[in-house]
Amino acid sequence: MKTLSIVLSLILPLAAQEPADPVFSEWKEKVDPAVENALEYLSRVQKEDGSYPENYGDSTGIPALAGMAFLSKGHLPTEGPYAEALNRCIDFVLENQRGSGLFEKGNAGSGPMYAHNISTLFLSEVSGMVDPGRQEKIAKALPPALKLILKAQAVQKEDRHQGGWRYHPGSSDSDTSCSGWALMALRSAKLNGAAVPDKAIADAVAYLSRHQDDKEGSFGYMDRHDHARSLTGMGLLCLELCGRHGTEETVQAADYVMKTFRDLPGDQFEFYGNYYNAQGTFQIGGRYWSEYANWMYETYLKKQSEDGSWNSREAGRIYGTCMMVLAFTVPYRQLPIYQRDETVDEGE
Repeated sequence: MKTLSIVLSLILPLAAQEPADPVFSEWKEKVDPAVENALEYLSRVQKEDGSYPENYGDSTGIPALAGMAFLSKGHLPTEGPYAEALNRCIDFVLENQRGSGLFEKGNAGSGPMYAHNISTLFLSEVSGMVDPGRQEKIAKALPPALKLILKAQAVQKEDRHQGGWRYHPGSSDSDTSCSGWALMALRSAKLNGAAVPDKAIADAVAYLSRHQDDKEGSFGYMDRHDHARSLTGMGLLCLELCGRHGTEETVQAADYVMKTFRDLPGDQFEFYGNYYNAQGTFQIGGRYWSEYANWMYETYLKKQSEDGSWNSREAGRIYGTCMMVLAFTVPYRQLPIYQRDETVDEGE
């Protein structure tokens, strides 16, 4: 049944699937046009080669985020108004893979592993939705990309860094932000049938768990507290998606998010934190998602610019728009990685 549901999510017309979320139903009439305006913006400002202007737009990470934003609303690379833009995102990522498997081009910010992990996640998510020619290229690109992620995790590190990832493939330390993207890439590939070792995911979850405060429930960047307001949603999402749904750890993390999210506006990594808070609270559901979603839509719908974009302090308008779309569209459940599914390890 699990395999069938995954296959159907890849081959059915995504736009035909309607969200079945009572919280979102109250906001849908406002959110739908806002998201479409944002996607029109992302399509309009995209360069011919698939890259984007502004911060990090010539790295593979930003086109990958934009591609996932198009997918998150149910748009396909084979038909519809954003097919051309989506295929440009795919092609840009594919054309900038090195012999080592690394997706790298342009300014990747702190280091290439961020862009690589996001690019790998994007290709894994879009695999099965593309034309035969692109599917063949994706099938060739993903194995070395995943191998690089696994190799980077296996670098000899101190115990506190073991199981995680950092800026570069050879980094001997780790941080939870980069590790969250890597873990999502591995989990997405595993759901799609790639031979990702169970131990790799288990080690990554163990790494993240070591960065959760036992009392507060917060997750930190390289300890248990640094940037907790923008990172605890990441920890919540990763634990939820990797078999810890509704456990004490996730409840503690969700409670911390509830205590702190209203202070998120103005933070250095506000859009990043909102993205993960939305994803994490949607996974745990109930009052957590209801309270967070109502606040998020009320707060950020009115912050959208007339051109359809959201401007983030972290990395500008392209990044901000991608992250806000990915947060707003959680209830559509179009990206397989973010569907409410705690059965990934069943039968193994």
